[in-house]
Amino acid sequence: MNGMKLWLASGAALLALAGGVAQAAVKVHVNQVALERAGPKAAVVETDRGAAGGRFSVLRDGQEVLAGDLAAEPAFSEWGAGKRYFTADFSGLKEAGRYEVKVTLGGETATSPAFVVADDALFATTGKALVEYFKLSRNVSEADKRIRIYGTKTYVNVWGGWKDAGGDAGKYLSHLSYANFFNPQQTSFAAWALARSYEASPGRFQKAGLDKQIVDEALWGADYLHRLLSPEGFFYMTVFDRWKSPGAERVVTGYVGIEGVYTKNYQAAYREGGGVAIAALARAYRLAKDTGAKGEFPADQYLADAERSFAHMQKNNLRYVDDGRENIIDDYTALLAATELYLSTKKPVYLEAARARAARLNGRMTANGWFDSDDKGRPYYHAAEAGFPVLSLVSYLAIETDAARIAAAKDTIGKALKGQLTLDAAVANPYDYPRQPFMTFKDGRRGPLQTGFFIPHANETRYWWQGESARLASLSVAALLGGRATDPRAGAAFGVEPALAEFAQDQIDWTLGRNPYDMSMLYGFGAKNVPDAESAGVHVPGGISNGITGGVGSDQGRGIAWAEGPDSENWRWLEQWIPHNAWFLLLASVTDPEAK
Repeated sequence: MNGMKLWLASGAALLALAGGVAQAAVKVHVNQVALERAGPKAAVVETDRGAAGGRFSVLRDGQEVLAGDLAAEPAFSEWGAGKRYFTADFSGLKEAGRYEVKVTLGGETATSPAFVVADDALFATTGKALVEYFKLSRNVSEADKRIRIYGTKTYVNVWGGWKDAGGDAGKYLSHLSYANFFNPQQTSFAAWALARSYEASPGRFQKAGLDKQIVDEALWGADYLHRLLSPEGFFYMTVFDRWKSPGAERVVTGYVGIEGVYTKNYQAAYREGGGVAIAALARAYRLAKDTGAKGEFPADQYLADAERSFAHMQKNNLRYVDDGRENIIDDYTALLAATELYLSTKKPVYLEAARARAARLNGRMTANGWFDSDDKGRPYYHAAEAGFPVLSLVSYLAIETDAARIAAAKDTIGKALKGQLTLDAAVANPYDYPRQPFMTFKDGRRGPLQTGFFIPHANETRYWWQGESARLASLSVAALLGGRATDPRAGAAFGVEPALAEFAQDQIDWTLGRNPYDMSMLYGFGAKNVPDAESAGVHVPGGISNGITGGVGSDQGRGIAWAEGPDSENWRWLEQWIPHNAWFLLLASVTDPEAK
């Protein structure tokens, strides 16, 4: 960051901390990038004045094309006292074009940033940049061709893959494994999501001239996963250098805590990226066969790797999980692995394994409409992949033929989607931000069951909380794919019931600027992008930053915060991270109601 940018960013932060000296009386928060012509469209209007109502106009080239009354939202103070919120719903706008929303409220006027309305708007506008992000993030360090396995004198070739984040050249199938309930699927999910995105709608990628690029990128990921596979049959979990700490050796390892303490727990359990690595390789086999594309290794090698690892993991997963107990993340990642292997081989052993995992997932559904993480009542919540259980069950439906099992999976999917909508509507929620159940974890003890907007900062990782862009995209994917699997609506927006369509669009809108900070998390798109910070590293065009969090200092994640500093902490909000892009690319690929 140059000096002028630093001064401006610091000045903006000081103004915010001082109570918003330069804040406008009325703000119009809107998706600054692209809205679907046939989909839900709404702006959130915020004011600190006592206005009871107002009007909005949608403008094209300065001319009004649609107008209406603002709808008052229930009182909401968790993100700041003294504010009122209204909604400007302009879903009736059906003509493609470039627009702005102008609002008159309490004698004040305000106009939103410009945005595009179009058919297939999200994919057409962002798809190219989302795919290119991965190539721009490739890790091609020659040093990784000979890396030591921590605690041994053995060296392995783990070259390739992608840098995990803007400020982190490490490579992770999953991190936070010592915390047991927070494992995000990282490199292996990126490889799977690239291949799955292409399969969702190959014609769209071909029309955009992106088909070769996305297939090549998926196989780049598969080649890396092949190199990570150990002779024993597990995948090496992490290539890590303590975030480039001075003097730290780059090794294959596990790690613990914010100190990045190396451990010998480098064997990736199902939940530690091993399950999705198997799924990605099994899918890469079909992708290479179907397209004729070639990576460094042949398609048959990918499938052989996946089968060998699955056989090993079925016998050894409990050895590799850090607490010796499987939980929900093992279930949904192993379910995806078994499903992909069955699709690639049609071997009954994989169907039976998938059925067993699906039954376990079904059994974790609670009467509240959310999943239990374990057998001790801890609710499932996840900052990066809350929609993954539904995604895995939807994938499983593609291989199941038994009517009772199909009905059971659909019932679980339906309850999960309904539970999310019910939880969101239980309190005032002007942005329709997805709420979650949680228990804090502090001083070795779990707190009581609570619900809130953001993940708690007091959790089993003891340090890790950040913005939730990947979580939002994952929930939108679940809403669209889960909605079509359980209650398809031909001709409706996104092919799902209106409540799910609105929910999915609301999460897209938040990421693309319709949030309290008017910040588009997708770099290079929208009127306002994230600022620089040394701790966040490089911002890559098309990359998605972590996003907004609960208030700093709140164990429960109450309140709201954005890049409050110091610089060493700003990675929590500003850093780009590979799961955000993987989930958002998958989301953009399945917005077409005809997508598979």
